[in-house]
Amino acid sequence: MEIRFGYVSTALDLWDSSPSKTITYTRWSSLPAKDQQNRLLELTRQNIETTKRILYYNIAKEIKIYRFSSSIVPLATHPDVKWDYMTPFKKEWTELGKLVKDHQLRVSFHPNAFTLFTSPNQDVTEKAVEDMQYHYRLLEAMGMPEGSLINIHVGGSYGDKKAAISRFHQNIQKLPVHIKERMTLENDDKTYTAEETLQVCEQEEVPLLFDYHHHIANPSTEELNTLLPRILKTWEGRDWKPKIHISSPRSDKEIRAHAVNVDMEFILPFIQLVKSAGVKEIDFIIEAKNKDIAMLKLIEDLSSLRGVKRISGGTIRFK
Repeated sequence: MEIRFGYVSTALDLWDSSPSKTITYTRWSSLPAKDQQNRLLELTRQNIETTKRILYYNIAKEIKIYRFSSSIVPLATHPDVKWDYMTPFKKEWTELGKLVKDHQLRVSFHPNAFTLFTSPNQDVTEKAVEDMQYHYRLLEAMGMPEGSLINIHVGGSYGDKKAAISRFHQNIQKLPVHIKERMTLENDDKTYTAEETLQVCEQEEVPLLFDYHHHIANPSTEELNTLLPRILKTWEGRDWKPKIHISSPRSDKEIRAHAVNVDMEFILPFIQLVKSAGVKEIDFIIEAKNKDIAMLKLIEDLSSLRGVKRISGGTIRFK
């Protein structure tokens, strides 16, 4: 079984590597009108350039999996701003996409927790659709291949999980089909278990991006070894390798919080379970606080095990 590893947004091993420089709406609105557009352009240009540096870093390290920052464009969907971030950077978006395609990277986005489809407030749903459209437009501007994903959570329960799930199925119909085809759903650490999220995924025919740490913090009633084949099946038919989120708890008391690095012993039982399920290739996104540093450390830790071989900078093989 081959595991390709990736990380989220910022490469900590690079100097000044945040691709999420932003400005608050309050600060932006306090600027003179002539400076407002220039500030947005300046920040976006910096974020795109940093993203390009990160992609080159990933290419040099042979890291094939990467999650873009959702905040590359400041105030992109703010109702009182809404500015043209495509035209001024047409060349730059194309360059990012070319890097991804030329080096066969697998990239994704993960909109924030407010992008949800379970709210009884239709304004929340409309904003969720708009945010998904924003992420899709970035992928489109980069000419992304079909394997690029936009991952979200099911959402809140609002005191009645059954009714909330029913609203999800109703509200998700407002999302354009071509965007839904890029969508995955992830189990969360408080509300929707992997089992519950899987049921939604199966009905909507979208892949479940399983989070192992969330599953430990918010376990299902059904055992993972019986859920896993169904989870893997949601990825079939799209020519996509399954993708998993990996992290470990900060402590026994802070089980939901992400540790700085990934505890190899914490995730080994899951890796063995995946291997025993007959999986040949799978992608892991590391969500530890140390990001790329934690990812590379985990690869080294796993590579020290008998029967595990590192076959590139970001890929290992379990015999």
